[in-house]
Amino acid sequence: MRLWHKVTIGTTAGILLAGAVFFALDTADSAFPPPLEKIGAVSAEVLDADGQLLRAFATSEGRWRLKTTVADVDPQFTRMLIAYEDRRFYDHHGIDPLAIGRAGLQLITNGRIVSGASTLSMQVARLIEPRAGRSLSAKFLQMVRAVQIELRLSKEEILDLYLTHAPYGGNLEGVRAASLAYFGKEPKRLTVAQAALLVALPQLPERRRPDRNLAAAEAARKRVLERAAVADAIGEGEAERAEATLVPAARMQLPALAAHVAEAALRRKPKEREHRTTLKKQVQEGLEATAKNAAMKLGPKLSLAIVMADARSGEIAGEVGSVDYFDASRSGWIDMTRVSRSPGSTLKPFIYGLAFEQGLVSQETIIEDRPADFFGYRPRNFDMRYQGDVTVREALQLSLNVPAVRLLDAVNPARLLVRFRRAGVRPILPPNETPGLAIGLGGVGITLKDVVQLYTALANKGEPVRIGDGVTGAPGKIDGEPLLEPVAVWNVSDILSGVVPPAGAPQRGIAYKTGTSYGYRDAWSIGYDGRYVLGVWVGRPDNGAVPGLTGYGTAAPILFEAFAKSGIATTPLSRPPSGAVRVAQADLPVSQRRFSINASGLLSTSSREQAPQIVYPPEGAHVDLGAKSGDLSPLMLKLQGGRAPFRWLANGKPLPDLSRRRINQWTPDGAGYSKLTVIDAMGRAASVGVFID
Repeated sequence: MRLWHKVTIGTTAGILLAGAVFFALDTADSAFPPPLEKIGAVSAEVLDADGQLLRAFATSEGRWRLKTTVADVDPQFTRMLIAYEDRRFYDHHGIDPLAIGRAGLQLITNGRIVSGASTLSMQVARLIEPRAGRSLSAKFLQMVRAVQIELRLSKEEILDLYLTHAPYGGNLEGVRAASLAYFGKEPKRLTVAQAALLVALPQLPERRRPDRNLAAAEAARKRVLERAAVADAIGEGEAERAEATLVPAARMQLPALAAHVAEAALRRKPKEREHRTTLKKQVQEGLEATAKNAAMKLGPKLSLAIVMADARSGEIAGEVGSVDYFDASRSGWIDMTRVSRSPGSTLKPFIYGLAFEQGLVSQETIIEDRPADFFGYRPRNFDMRYQGDVTVREALQLSLNVPAVRLLDAVNPARLLVRFRRAGVRPILPPNETPGLAIGLGGVGITLKDVVQLYTALANKGEPVRIGDGVTGAPGKIDGEPLLEPVAVWNVSDILSGVVPPAGAPQRGIAYKTGTSYGYRDAWSIGYDGRYVLGVWVGRPDNGAVPGLTGYGTAAPILFEAFAKSGIATTPLSRPPSGAVRVAQADLPVSQRRFSINASGLLSTSSREQAPQIVYPPEGAHVDLGAKSGDLSPLMLKLQGGRAPFRWLANGKPLPDLSRRRINQWTPDGAGYSKLTVIDAMGRAASVGVFID
């Protein structure tokens, strides 16, 4: 048979077949529409604040199938795909009669099916209704479905389906999944060589998998490059340069960041495809790299948690709940950012802040670091040594325990907890205990997230913000009074910014504090600049002791590394507010040159024989004693000066007993305004008015 006879027969067969398709469509379209709803579900994705992929989840059948649109891929890839698969894609209506004629000619000439004349629309039809065999009946059904699909979808929507569902071998489907697995990047920017490989693989995905059949993948890529060059889909010389590029011989893991946040997002809205978070991918990668590096040094069974929050907005920029989510030896599935642990010394800055705010001390005030007995409570320093007389600045920088307890005794533990409530944080007290001095040394339970939330006030001029959960929390400014006044915050930050960095860590211009809980169970380090707060916790999830675990030696190096790897430039700490100045000791008023409390509870800032003065509660204070719950807590009463014994009166009614101590308690009858009066042995009196909440 002559060639022109074969061409004629092939072309005629193509036209007749196309006509048969349209005839079949005309009579059956409404009765047998294409089952578009059967196409496989796509993977759930967890995205960062900018829409970058943090983590994807396999579909229920175990496939990585990421939703992809034409806008998600490099235009160069789209041009090469159409040039190789379906040159007349934008001109036909689902089937290409010229391609069918060519296929018919090849069938007659070779006696077998050489090419199927599949358009991209027909390939989408095959993806919707997979068929194992290559028969004329199967091809005919694909053609019918392709025309039906074209009637219902735009060309771009058809391309979107192909880009999402095209097979790439194994459990990879779609261009995005393949690009991430073989190149470690989204397909938005591809080289010619990368685009050619992604075009080639779906034809025979298992035979051409680069990780199993490298030679077949290289040969298939070469054919795509040659055809793209002939069709002018790529520039001159691009094919030769692309052929010289190595084909990746192994698959990479798809992005798997922020395991705990991602799981929380999925639990919250299991039917959603996209879950937007407040995390920043660059920050998250840096924090997880830091955690992985630290895990190699920590040893078995130890975990760590890291939280980085924006102190202005409250949004979580990065969060690591454990070293490795799948590490059973470290209980990696537990999100340690949400577990209450003893904070060690990390709450001390707020004690000093209250003391600064009340005018009890200045940075250069001398305070004693010697053994002391606070009515049976005898705090000791971490190293069991004492420094003697030190300045308040030195006491906080060295994290000395006795000076911190002296100040907490003066400002009142209950008042400290009230301030924490202003920041939306409620530490957990031991069962059946009222606020005591042990709070200053870690005698409460608190989560890493709550500690970070408290420190947002130090980074934000005293105004705390509510940090979110990274997903759909409600971060933002907390209405109400500030946690601390700006001048007090500046004093604390000025001191903490002078703490020496751990060995080998560069000075980053941050203020930070460390803490170690009793029994070496928890190591903490919390740091901040003028914009971000970063908190680190290290310990065993089972609360076991770890000899040698310390905040300064274990957690602080991780803090500085995490700041460096976060990729965020340091924002300078806030400038001193009006009235904030570091005064030399010689220039301090007499009452602030030395701070101490004697055995009688007297604040030693002036003569003992002065008239009594109520130092707590202060005049006009609103004191939260739990009136709303109906179970009122006692109010601590403190005075200085005067001569014992003392008679206290509440709203004109005397308390039951005379007291020789300068500390007392009173339980009010209910909420509202109350007048408190104290009278000393010489008949001198002092009064304050307070509001009980």
